[in-house]
Amino acid sequence: MKSNLLTALLALAIAGTSLAQGFKKMKVDHAAISVVDLKKSGDFYKKIIGLDSIDEPFKDGKHLWFSMGNGVQLHIISGAPKAKEYYQYNHICLGTDNVIAFTKLLDSKKIPWVDTQGVLNKITTRPDGVQQIWVKDPDGYWIEVNSANK
Repeated sequence: MKSNLLTALLALAIAGTSLAQGFKKMKVDHAAISVVDLKKSGDFYKKIIGLDSIDEPFKDGKHLWFSMGNGVQLHIISGAPKAKEYYQYNHICLGTDNVIAFTKLLDSKKIPWVDTQGVLNKITTRPDGVQQIWVKDPDGYWIEVNSANK
């Protein structure tokens, strides 16, 4: 009997504290950003990044919601007083099957992009072969685009 109880307690400990606390392990639901110009940002995420719009419940003209895949959403909220400067490594990351084609789209729209070190128009190739670049949205938020989902 003691052995079964000890095994059950050990299994709960291995499963994680959240199970012992009475709720399931957390997962990403959405990311939210505050922007100066909702239309400009919405156009960027829809037409450049290629995210699909999804229904948002507020219907107040101050929110746009986009799908980032796998049930994860990006919520864009108007009201930021000005664009800011952010650190490159504070970013969201989206994957594509063709980083080079994406850089050509950015070039055609005259949108600058950089590598890991901030070198303009250079693609980083990680040790695992994944290509990656970074681009800023209209409010200065960094987006990494990589080829990890080939």
